Amino acid sequence: LLTAGQAFLVKPALDDVFLKKDMRMLFLLPIAIILLFFLKGIFDYGQAYLMNFVGLRIVADMREKLYNHLQNLSLSFFTKTPTGVLISRITNDVNLIQGAVSNAFTGLIKDAFTIMGLVGVVFYRNWKLAIIALIVFPLAIFPIKEFGKRLRKFSRKGQQRMGSITTFLHETITGNRIVKAFNMEEYEKRRFAEENERFFKIILKRVRIRALSHPLMELIGGVVVALIIWVGGYSVVRGDLSPGTFFSFMTALLMLYAPVRDLSKVNLEIQEGLAAAARVYELLDIAPEIKDEEGAIPLPLISKGIDFQKVTFKYGTEAVLKEISLHVKVGEVIALVGMSGAGKTSLVNLLPRFYDVEEGQILIDSTDIRKVTLKSLRDQIGLVTQQTILFNDTVRNNIAYGNVKCSNEEIIEAARAANAHDFIQRLPQTYETVIGEQGVKLSGGERQRLSIARALLKNAPILILDEATSSLDSDSETEVQNALEYLMKGRTVFVIAHRLSTIRNAHRII
Repeated sequence: LLTAGQAFLVKPALDDVFLKKDMRMLFLLPIAIILLFFLKGIFDYGQAYLMNFVGLRIVADMREKLYNHLQNLSLSFFTKTPTGVLISRITNDVNLIQGAVSNAFTGLIKDAFTIMGLVGVVFYRNWKLAIIALIVFPLAIFPIKEFGKRLRKFSRKGQQRMGSITTFLHETITGNRIVKAFNMEEYEKRRFAEENERFFKIILKRVRIRALSHPLMELIGGVVVALIIWVGGYSVVRGDLSPGTFFSFMTALLMLYAPVRDLSKVNLEIQEGLAAAARVYELLDIAPEIKDEEGAIPLPLISKGIDFQKVTFKYGTEAVLKEISLHVKVGEVIALVGMSGAGKTSLVNLLPRFYDVEEGQILIDSTDIRKVTLKSLRDQIGLVTQQTILFNDTVRNNIAYGNVKCSNEEIIEAARAANAHDFIQRLPQTYETVIGEQGVKLSGGERQRLSIARALLKNAPILILDEATSSLDSDSETEVQNALEYLMKGRTVFVIAHRLSTIRNAHRII
């Protein structure tokens, strides 16, 4: 409205001050102009801050919702989807939505109201000229629509390429040791250059569309202005219009061009945002395969045992386990032995419901694990794997993971029991030492002992040890084996191992 007010004041400025030489108007008009620009400044600030706050809040909530949804998805989803693609969707795609929400939708509202105000001034000053001017403006709709459609297509392709680049970066950076060991630096440079070039070409197509939309809108605006100057100028010469009315009309019309042009830019941003939103909602629409059934109950503490009853499991169409039956008593240590790919890890992955059985059932104390809540089931299971998963955090927080409310004394006690306390004391900041991504600053044996300390602190009655010592040297294995024996006391344990030393104390070997 205040933008329209600027155009409205042109008539009294010309007619009353310059033509009629009205001293009262000469005094009042500058005050009105200062007040108008002061108010416009306040509203501009308020609009920019508040609408961006809304946009940023929506995007922050969407990013959080997306991350929370990812955490609820099943393990099978993560085995099928590259990490880089997921990172790209949470960062790059959501940022494009931010542009659409913060800039585009807010611009859409602001420009629409500005256009309404200025159109009001245009019609108020001279409705005949207004009709001539506004006949040409609808012509702009067709290129806006076509550009928007093409931009959304290239924007989606660009986001897919960015996902590929992020995946490539994640793999080559985390696998840099192998890259160097095999002298593949030049090969990886070439691969990245090819990916980067493909991304560059798609982004260039987006730039071309954006660049073309501006001069086209300028041309349409120029045609309108030329037409109005010819018709309006003729009316002023004939005496049908006062110069003030004409220039007020022209000012409003020229001011009208900017928000109409901006609507074209807004449309392009919205199209990019819609392409990103489609990719984000594709992810949000994926339902978790593993979830609590309706009416699921908490699982009481295990007291009798675990039963695998004719369990069959497939990855896709290939059956990995066929009608496996096994009864395990509470406190029993079961060793699972077999060739690589025989299904040992697949069997124990069914227990915490990382995957669900195709046929048969798994019972804990005669209760089907699909009938209990996931949280209560997984609360009773501790896990130590061959691939030690640690976080780029302090030793203390890595041990306390899964039991964050534990005391400092409990953390130290778990570290002592896992034969980890002595080496932790030698670290620069002891328990406050940040161990790097995947615990890169520690040796294999040290990392494994931290994961055992973490499992000890969880104090779960069921324990899964998936080749927990297979990658260690003999000295480290002795330390870790002693820690594992302490960890296994009084628990129901499934041990997967290839080494005799790991399974010699098992009650049964399957």
